[in-house]
Amino acid sequence: MAVQDKPPRKTGIAHFFAAAGYSIGGLKRLAGESAFRQEVALIAGLLLLFLVAGASLPEVLGMLAIGLVLIAVEALNTAIEVLVDHLSPGWSQFAKDAKDLGSLAVACTIGALLLYSGVALIW
Repeated sequence: MAVQDKPPRKTGIAHFFAAAGYSIGGLKRLAGESAFRQEVALIAGLLLLFLVAGASLPEVLGMLAIGLVLIAVEALNTAIEVLVDHLSPGWSQFAKDAKDLGSLAVACTIGALLLYSGVALIW
């Protein structure tokens, strides 16, 4: 496999559009992950629950902000998994540790989302 040269860096408005394209590409890749789809369903379900419960706008926005953090952490977790799978196609302790730590980060973020939602809806 031949090594390709890196393309030149884009600047100004071209950089903005390139970055937006990379983000859309990442979202398309993430959409293939069942965990991501389950997390989006959780956020949508909580949004519906917040609206039915008559939560205030700041409460709803707080929940959505934590939901976006969850999606960001899931994207990073998926990136770790992709890299680990590339670097270690077989089983290895470092691969297990990296994937377990990424999973812990996602679980902590889900916990924060549920804790916030519980307090906002019950308090």
